Amino acid sequence: MARSSVRAEGARPGAVRPAGGGTPEGDGPGGGGGAGRGRGHGRRPGRRHRVLRWSAMTLSVLILGTAGAGYLYSQHLNGNIEKGERSSGDSKAHRTEPNAAGQTPLNILLIGSDSRASDANVALGGGRDHRDSVPLGDVQMLIHLAADRRSAAVVSVPRDTRVGIPECIDPETGETYPAADTIINASLGRGGAGCTLATWENLTGVYIDHWMTIDFAGVVRMADAIGGVEVCVNQNVWDRPLPGVPGGSGLRMRAGTKKVEGEQALQWLRTRHAWGSDVLRTRAQRVYMNSAMRTLRGQNVFTDTGRLMDLAEAATESLVVSEEIGTVRKLFDLGMQLKTVPSNRITMTTMPTVADPENANHLLPAGDDAERMWAMLRDDVPFDGNGGEEGDDKDGSAKASAEPSGHSTADAAGVGVLVRNATRSGTLGPVDGRARAVARTLVERGFDKATADTSAALSEQRTVVRYPSDESAGDARRVAEALGVPASATRKSTDAPGITVDVGADWRSGASYPRQKKPEAGDLPDSSDALNGSERGTCMDVYKPYRW
Repeated sequence: MARSSVRAEGARPGAVRPAGGGTPEGDGPGGGGGAGRGRGHGRRPGRRHRVLRWSAMTLSVLILGTAGAGYLYSQHLNGNIEKGERSSGDSKAHRTEPNAAGQTPLNILLIGSDSRASDANVALGGGRDHRDSVPLGDVQMLIHLAADRRSAAVVSVPRDTRVGIPECIDPETGETYPAADTIINASLGRGGAGCTLATWENLTGVYIDHWMTIDFAGVVRMADAIGGVEVCVNQNVWDRPLPGVPGGSGLRMRAGTKKVEGEQALQWLRTRHAWGSDVLRTRAQRVYMNSAMRTLRGQNVFTDTGRLMDLAEAATESLVVSEEIGTVRKLFDLGMQLKTVPSNRITMTTMPTVADPENANHLLPAGDDAERMWAMLRDDVPFDGNGGEEGDDKDGSAKASAEPSGHSTADAAGVGVLVRNATRSGTLGPVDGRARAVARTLVERGFDKATADTSAALSEQRTVVRYPSDESAGDARRVAEALGVPASATRKSTDAPGITVDVGADWRSGASYPRQKKPEAGDLPDSSDALNGSERGTCMDVYKPYRW
């Protein structure tokens, strides 16, 4: 594919670029024209519709949970649903171990596609010459439902974040895409949603059960289905073209709270310049999402058969899903699980990021802050602190690593162990010599057949001990015990050449695996800019040039 699949949305503070055209419309003079007009600097038309996906995808799931009576015509609804392969990339993520009650978390990846591969999408997004362009995943969010289903988290990764994309095989064409170091929205065009899922698993270390995607036409259906939503600004706002800064959404509102719907809701979601940055635009989208979720929860659609059917129809026509959840009944079950989580136990946030030194318009994961967030997801620790003692002290939470304990050297002698260096992570390069150092430790502790593979160039967020068969599980546990690695970090992997220790980014020094501090509920980094689902009255500050 000769056409580049990487198109930066632009604009961090100090590097503002146009967001697209549009003349002002609203409750002040100069209205008219709307958001559907001109573009600046050759930007692809239709970018304004992408930001709606941030809200529409999660609302699709919630609406499916509301539309339980849809089973009455489930065969029709099932026919609406398109399906695809869950994973098409190289990923080593594994499911979180069940807690004492046998429960496991549920992770769903929501992807907004900019595909124009239909007349409807061309009409909404414009640019018929882009019909065959490689689709990009411009909006990507992970919904995490806790194992006990008492809390949930929604985490987005900005579209221009540079990450490692693994080797992927397109399930439709069979084309193989080599691993790449580029921005995350390019993953969708390198093997479909299954490649985006594998990219997220490698970035986070979190096993992702399902994916869902939505395109332009689906966004519009879902926007119509939800109706008006209350939003708030602290100052009068007019997101309009200014000298040297063309474009703008056309959003025009007076200070205070207002219900937005239709085109004005679209303008709210696509506004960037008036907030000051892309990061603040994601905050405005989360404000909208929180309000929209409360609005949807408050609608008693079960008493209105016509509205109920409209909601079910819109949701099933709007989503493409991974094949293992490709029936309306399974989607309904997912929606019901989401719907039962109280609003004050839902946290919406964004992965902490830093500027990419190689490109001012790109971002990188913010080291320790980003890793703390992913560790909380992997260990199923609530992002909120509203669960009380019972909610915060779940049996499924991670325990501190045990110190290496005594073991029989007779059991260790003759056990072959391969140690690989997988300490590379994000912006951190690999630590030289880690495989050899850990192999020496194993030899000292009786595993005389332990050797280091110095040719491997791997990346693992957490150290893992892999074994190829049930017969070798006991030896793998003894290896983990000798190093102080928790038993939960042992994994059966049929592609493992034998018992294999992959020394991860969490063990960059020392002979024994470092004791891991148990994350605490609500212990998110400040840079995550979290919003709680129950928050009301959150207002956006307007960047001074866009006040009136």
